[in-house]
Amino acid sequence: MTTHPDGARPYTLNAAGITLSALLALPKDRAVPRSTILAIHGRGMRAAYWNSFAPLATALGHAVLAVDRPGYGDSADLLPDGQSLAEQAETLHAALKEHTAAHDTGAGIFLLGHSDGGKVALHTAAADGGTPLIGLDASGVGHHYNPEALHFPSTLGGGATKLNWGPLNLYPRGTFQASRTLLSPTPPRESAETLRWPAQYEELAPRVRIPVRLTFAQHEAWWHLDAPTLTAMTSRLTAAPSVTVDHLPASGHNISLGHTAHAYHLRVLTFLEDCLLAAQP
Repeated sequence: MTTHPDGARPYTLNAAGITLSALLALPKDRAVPRSTILAIHGRGMRAAYWNSFAPLATALGHAVLAVDRPGYGDSADLLPDGQSLAEQAETLHAALKEHTAAHDTGAGIFLLGHSDGGKVALHTAAADGGTPLIGLDASGVGHHYNPEALHFPSTLGGGATKLNWGPLNLYPRGTFQASRTLLSPTPPRESAETLRWPAQYEELAPRVRIPVRLTFAQHEAWWHLDAPTLTAMTSRLTAAPSVTVDHLPASGHNISLGHTAHAYHLRVLTFLEDCLLAAQP
């Protein structure tokens, strides 16, 4: 089995009959991870979006399970139209049930999502899937879209350069050529749901019962990020024990591919430490 340079290896999950491809990275010096991070990529991407995050997490004793969402990777042929965001959450809960039956996940599952993957993470947290969840960190997920995003182009080739990336100097040389290997067609059902997200969020937010951290890039162009809008967004997370909003300078929407990826990932792991402390009896 091929191992990626970051130590992650290809991994397959059976999610109630749906085969999901994934990347699994385990800490080298621990038989049991401190926690397991379910990393969920954004629209039109793949699990390898999280390649730079995995080494930092495993070095601190956490396992990272980066999954190709339903409709991407190995499940694309079975699900050519993809699944709704809520259905993706159900599928991920089924995948986690299989994974936790075979692997010790430590203190529990920490959800990490980017963009549409952050939406799926919020759906996953709101659903009662029987999996112990300890926290949720999402980047690039707001409540109300910017008018610029009304046509919702989904890939670099679809005219979404400004929305998806921001200023190009925020990324290391070679990022855009290398990132083409991460790109994948967005399943139609996922694209069709985009306009419904504001209403979906309002319905699911009160059912999220774990600590939540939301990160927005300085050059985030998909969302309205004014203070009243963000206050309205966080105020709907009424059952979450804590809600934090962070803003990352000198970064664009695809934070984990930019120069500030390391800083962002360290902040994620600091938040995870807080969640682990809060989860202690």
